[in-house]
Amino acid sequence: MGENNSNEGAPPPIPNGIKFLFGGSAGMLATCVVQPLDLVKNRMQLSGEGGGGKQYKTSFHAISTILRNEGVIGIYSGLSAGLLRQATYTTTRLGIYTWLFDTFRGKDGSAPNFFMKAGIGMAAGATGAFVGTPAEISLIRMCADGRLPVAEQRNYKNVFDALIRITKEEGIITLWRGCGPTVMRAMVVNAAQLASYSQAKQFLIGTGTYRYNESTR
Repeated sequence: MGENNSNEGAPPPIPNGIKFLFGGSAGMLATCVVQPLDLVKNRMQLSGEGGGGKQYKTSFHAISTILRNEGVIGIYSGLSAGLLRQATYTTTRLGIYTWLFDTFRGKDGSAPNFFMKAGIGMAAGATGAFVGTPAEISLIRMCADGRLPVAEQRNYKNVFDALIRITKEEGIITLWRGCGPTVMRAMVVNAAQLASYSQAKQFLIGTGTYRYNESTR
C-alpha cells in the first residue's frame, strides 16, 4: 500500500527512445565544448610523425599555434565528425545497455548482478564503438588535416563529405580501419563506467535515502 502511495501522482515513465535521444544530445553538447581539446590531443599525438621534429612543445603551445595559423575556426576542425560520433556511439551504447539491462532482469524484476552489468556494458560498448568508428575515422582525419602540407590536405567540407570521399576513394572497409582496438577500448571503458554507475545507483536506492522514480530510470 505504501509503495502504491509513493508512486501516486508520479509522472509517467520516459520512453526509452527519448532517454537515448537525451543521452546522445548531451554527448553532442559536450563535444561542442571539448572539441578544441580533442583537436589538440590528436595533433600532439601525430606531432613528429615520419621522423620529423615535434611541432608542439605543450598543449598551450599547440592551441596558440593552431589559432595563429588556422584561426578560431581551425580550432574547431572536425566538429561535425565529433558530433556524428556522439550521435552514433553514445546513443547506441546507452540504448543497447538499457535494453540488455531490462532483458536480464530477474523474474522478480531485480537488477542484474555487478558482473552481469559489466558484461552488458562490454556488449554495449563494443556495439557503440563499431557503429561509431566511421565517424571516428573522419574525426581523426579532419583534425589532422591542418598539420599536413597544403598539397596533401584532404580538405573535407564536413563529416558527410569525408565519409563519401573515403568510401569512393579508398573503399567502404576503410571506414572501419582500426575498429578492433577501438572496440576493445570501448568494452573496457563501458564495463567499468556503466556497471559502476548502475551499481552505485542501486546501492543508493537500497539505502532508502533516495526514492526510486520509474520516470527517470
